[in-house]
Amino acid sequence: RVQLLESGGGSVQAGGSLRLSCVVAAGTYESNYITWFRQRPGKEREGVAALYTGGGDIYYGDSVKGRFAASRDDAKNTVYLQMNSLKPQDTAMYYCAASRNYKDYHPLRDDYTYWGQGTEVTVSS
Repeated sequence: RVQLLESGGGSVQAGGSLRLSCVVAAGTYESNYITWFRQRPGKEREGVAALYTGGGDIYYGDSVKGRFAASRDDAKNTVYLQMNSLKPQDTAMYYCAASRNYKDYHPLRDDYTYWGQGTEVTVSS
C-alpha cells in the first residue's frame, strides 16, 4: 500500500517557483510529522521542511528558510511545499516522509519509516 505520493516537480529557471504536493494515506496522515527531504547530486539527503499535521511549529532547513513554506490541507490528506526564489542549488530529488522511527530525534533528521518515490526539481541559471 502506497503511503505517500509526491507530485509537482519540474524544471524552472532561477528565481522561479514550484509547489510540491505530498498525498498521504489516511491513518498515516493524522497526528504525524510529514517532512520534506531532498537529495542533491553528490550530496546526502537533507531535511527541508517538517510539518506536524496536529498543528504547531514548522521546521525548516537553514538553506531554505525564508524561501520555502510548508502547509497542509487536512481535507485532502496533503502536505505542500511552496518553493519560491529557487536557485540552481535547489536542484534535487525531493521526497516526503512520514512516521519517525525515534520520536526524540529532531523532525528534520533522516529517520522515517515511510517514504514517497520522489519528484525531481531542476533549477537552471
